[in-house]
Amino acid sequence: MKKQTDHINDDLLVKFMLGITTPAEQHSVEAWMAADSANAKYYEHFRLIWDESKKLAAVSTVNEDDAWKRFQQRVSTNENSGGARIIKTDFSTWRRNLAIAATLLVLLGAAGFWFMKASRPQHTVYASNAVRLDTLPDGSFVTLNKQSSISYANSFSKERHVKLEGEAFFNVAQDPGRPFVIKVNDVTVKVLGTSFNIKSVNGKTEVIVETGAVEVTKQHHSVQLQRNEKAIVTDKDDAPVKQSNTDELYNYYRTQTFVCNNTPLWKLVDILNEAYGVNIVIANAAKRDLPISVTFSNSSLDSTLKIIGLTYGITVDQHENNITLK
Repeated sequence: MKKQTDHINDDLLVKFMLGITTPAEQHSVEAWMAADSANAKYYEHFRLIWDESKKLAAVSTVNEDDAWKRFQQRVSTNENSGGARIIKTDFSTWRRNLAIAATLLVLLGAAGFWFMKASRPQHTVYASNAVRLDTLPDGSFVTLNKQSSISYANSFSKERHVKLEGEAFFNVAQDPGRPFVIKVNDVTVKVLGTSFNIKSVNGKTEVIVETGAVEVTKQHHSVQLQRNEKAIVTDKDDAPVKQSNTDELYNYYRTQTFVCNNTPLWKLVDILNEAYGVNIVIANAAKRDLPISVTFSNSSLDSTLKIIGLTYGITVDQHENNITLK
């Protein structure tokens, strides 16, 4: 991807990055970006590589003097005058930028690859106020919880990549030759064929495996999960934390059933708040960890609260959406 239009090429973009374009060249680049969203997207990827090159330039062995001379010779062929345009500047000010530019020119092949990858048609599914089902191009099934979304390519290639925001349950079609990779925040979940739930909210990501196995990774730290296991990752964590999973509350939005198995009351309350959009508070701290083993199937919130109150000796004080358990 050396040339994007008849008058814009990568060398000119490097000059634009360095701030050494003529007014006419600057106008050409700006007009080129405004003319097509694909051009603007290419420039953004180009700029991303520029930022990454800053890190490489810090340890670069490139001779800046030679790099500057070669760059001037290279861009001079694109001048309308046909002659070399000598750019006078304080070299000490530009020394770091020249190392960056030299590194950037080496990395231009990656720009084309990233641009083509980013240009692949994407499909986004969003569940607003209702749970939504979706079938992926490989036959995998996804159940999106409310206020959640997924994005993926219209067709999968060697790997099946999906980006998730919010919460979803995945039933992944088996395809050993094409790993299924989910990106949620800075956490990566990789599987071959399995079913599991991912939930990301308030800087916390939770992965629960129902069947099969998955790998959860953050910052090169990974854990392997089997059935009835889960991983917890917060924004502050450097690695996922592996735990056992004993209840099925994560499934409530798919099954309309709340399944508790020695589940602490506070956890059930958190799910009820999420499911019904209310604010339930446990006023009696001594009852926060009260273990509950019960299943509420297709029950109304009032019915569920009444059963909790009668069974566990809890007083329910309700004022519209504000509910206090005493």
